[in-house]
Amino acid sequence: MKIDILLGLQWGDEGKGKIVDALAPGYDLVARFQGGPNAGHTIEFNGVKHVLHLIPSGIFHEGKINIIGNGLVVDPVVFRNEVESLGMATASIRERLLISVKAHLIMPTHKLIDAAQEASLGDAKIGSTLRGIGPAYTDKASRKGLRIGDLLRKDFIEIYRSRVNDHLRMLQGYGYSSDLKELEDEWFDSVEFLRQFRTVNADHHIDMALQSGKRVLAEGAQGTMLDIDFGTYPYVTSSNTVAAGACTGLGVAPGRTGEVYGIFKAYCTRVGSGPFPTELDDDAGRMMRDQGNEYGATTGRPRRCGWLDLPALKYAIMVNGVTQLFMMKADVLSGFSEIRICKSYTVAGKEETELPYCLDDIEELNYVSFRGWQCDITGCRSWDDLPPEMKDYISYIEKETGVPIAIVSVGPDRSATIYR
Repeated sequence: MKIDILLGLQWGDEGKGKIVDALAPGYDLVARFQGGPNAGHTIEFNGVKHVLHLIPSGIFHEGKINIIGNGLVVDPVVFRNEVESLGMATASIRERLLISVKAHLIMPTHKLIDAAQEASLGDAKIGSTLRGIGPAYTDKASRKGLRIGDLLRKDFIEIYRSRVNDHLRMLQGYGYSSDLKELEDEWFDSVEFLRQFRTVNADHHIDMALQSGKRVLAEGAQGTMLDIDFGTYPYVTSSNTVAAGACTGLGVAPGRTGEVYGIFKAYCTRVGSGPFPTELDDDAGRMMRDQGNEYGATTGRPRRCGWLDLPALKYAIMVNGVTQLFMMKADVLSGFSEIRICKSYTVAGKEETELPYCLDDIEELNYVSFRGWQCDITGCRSWDDLPPEMKDYISYIEKETGVPIAIVSVGPDRSATIYR
């Protein structure tokens, strides 16, 4: 068997949680491969909304194993709060949730460093979620990180104190001080809670699952345009969000990957700072935000909204090797008299369909327009139910990308999904 990969193709917030939840019945194991509590995967069913930050989105399905992979950074406090918010018995969650011993820990001082670094940037802020993600990944790359497996070491406290002292010296350089005691008390209480869960060598566990014929789905977080290497650097996250990140984040060889499911919204959104070519600062943008409830699931920040960016989408498809596309939040575009897609850019006086190195070099956006649909599509459950204007919109995207759109989401509930 090969591992299938599901990931976002834009700037995050595409709706990955809903689709993983919808696909989970067809898999035996769901594994997150990167990111941390900066993710906010939203799932709605039976009239209840759940937001997952660390736990894979297959957790609500009995008999499915969920793995927090080695590519993640884990905040014990967020983990505990998330487990307790699920409305499920902790014992039940322990039966279906495994944590890689190689995943890194977010320490209280990582959050303080995150805040200090962001404040030091002034008007050039990156737009960090201030969850300690970047500093934790920095320690990982500097070979100074604490891992889940270190919790089992007898000298864990000594190692922890050594890392904290390093961080405090760094904070002094920023002129930043804070009382750690309250933060540490909560953190260590949560560490004890975390110890109740089963830790594994996730790479070996996934390998054995594949060898035994089990189906495994790798779940990404954030989106391709936030990838540390291929995104709109430096306004990116601190991990590899692309398909290759599933290999390093779970210990899976490239030759053992199968389908790559690319998720995108029928329009574009972005949270925080950074270039966003098709951003709309007008009534259309506000209508998208209001109809789509475009506010961050993790931060609550209003998302910037804009028309679909086809060059960016094609780029994301290319670097991920996407085999199937899933369109999310198509219902949000209901009621627009005109819907637009950016088909190319003008750069240095020439029409370009490739992303330039610097998006600020884009001089003009070249759009193609479509008639909007005026009906409510949230009750549609088949391709035949969709209005012809929406079918034209979907068919154009398929033609331009060369990749089939296999799923169309027409509402937040797991049932509001059209499979083609």
